[in-house]
Amino acid sequence: MTQTTPLKLFNSLTRQTEEFRPVHPGEARVYSCGPTVYNYPHIGNMRAYVFADTLGRALSFKGYKLTHVINITDVGHLTDDADAGEDKMEKMAAEKAQSIWDIAEHYKQAYWADVKALNIRQPAQWTIATDYVPQMIDFAKGIADKHCYALPGGLYFDTSTVADYGRLARAVTEEGEGRIEEVEGKRHAADFAIWRKTPAGETRQMEWESPWGRGAPGWHLECSVMSGEVLGFPFDIHTGGIDHREIHHPNEIAQNQAHNCTNGLDVAENSGARIWMHNNFLVERSGKMSKSSGEFLRVQLLIDKGFHPLAYRMMCLQAHYRSELEFSWDILAAALTRLKRMVMAVAPLTGLAAAPAIRNPKLTELLARFDAAISDDLNTAVALTLLDEAVAIKKVPTEEKRALIEAMDAVLGFDLLTLTRTELRVRPKDAALEDEAVEALLATRKAARAAQDFAASDAIRDRLVAAGIDVMDGDPLRWDWKPILG
Repeated sequence: MTQTTPLKLFNSLTRQTEEFRPVHPGEARVYSCGPTVYNYPHIGNMRAYVFADTLGRALSFKGYKLTHVINITDVGHLTDDADAGEDKMEKMAAEKAQSIWDIAEHYKQAYWADVKALNIRQPAQWTIATDYVPQMIDFAKGIADKHCYALPGGLYFDTSTVADYGRLARAVTEEGEGRIEEVEGKRHAADFAIWRKTPAGETRQMEWESPWGRGAPGWHLECSVMSGEVLGFPFDIHTGGIDHREIHHPNEIAQNQAHNCTNGLDVAENSGARIWMHNNFLVERSGKMSKSSGEFLRVQLLIDKGFHPLAYRMMCLQAHYRSELEFSWDILAAALTRLKRMVMAVAPLTGLAAAPAIRNPKLTELLARFDAAISDDLNTAVALTLLDEAVAIKKVPTEEKRALIEAMDAVLGFDLLTLTRTELRVRPKDAALEDEAVEALLATRKAARAAQDFAASDAIRDRLVAAGIDVMDGDPLRWDWKPILG
């Protein structure tokens, strides 16, 4: 199934939608900023990885050989974008009275569990920051003489030594970098630490010897080193959340320029990547998106409340990745219903083999429209409506219909042809009844209704409702029952 519509993506660096032209013909090399494993990721964090996964799937759909790299930050990221203060990893280790290495491993595994739950494909490589510290020191040595200066707190990057600093964020004035706190001795407000020296009298659990003193790499340095080491400069696409567009990625770009050249960013490749892409925020009005709120919104919390995690994937894809996305339990429930409808509709196709080619004119036209939607800067909202059309279409060869749905679903990532209605019926954590008990009570209730014993039928219904089960008499989807959600 050759897709002929040119793939166009929005480049945050140029603020334009551009045709994707790979650095290496036939290949697509992508780097995504990964999590700092000091706490569980919230669902807003995970939107970035649903987006990056969709991008990777789209590139595969378009026929490119994909090499996708995601990093794991287990050292160096401070509690904000400042250059001084507590390291997030050290802080959590102190709070938990645990080894920082144990903290990193625990939250790394939790993140990977969320990746699996959301059906995010495994990247070609996970790069772990602490595995690359020697390379980070070598990188810093290579740029230190021309682009850096030493302060008591470590080695700082002089942003005036590269052209067009801050163009990605459009932060062309010092005021544009207002989130970076002042550090005594800095030449410019936007200058940033690439090596942070351990203060005298302190010991960190993660620290290394360097020409600038014993300490740890800066957060920005890590991504420059790992992306360049694995993918080579320049590579095709760098992704991350929109919050990275303001400071982290401009600082990465400055380091990349210092390492590769000091030329301006009118040539995008000078930034280290040809295209920079950013997903927008997930907005939750009650404030539970913050990890300081206690029961913040995690993928596991959605599951505990009776939502299949793929409902969240559906919710993300219903909006464009560059649009703000509002979260509510009602919106999530609607996304789950849409997913259920798809699963029910494709069930008759699951036992069929897909046709080797799609020739039916109705189906080829749908595939072409789907290709156009995905090629239009990953317009997944339109692509989903086309998947709905494909699922509902009638009077077409069933094997070809299955092949079409399989091709579309490979991009959107629901595994519709293997997902079952039983799997979608997630039991809430506080459910009082096991699924088997619910099914037995429903069978008894059905018999009571057939015998017109409505008092017994109503009593069973009341018992089920008290146990958190919504009995769906006459439901057109024929699901019979579902957990009461939210």
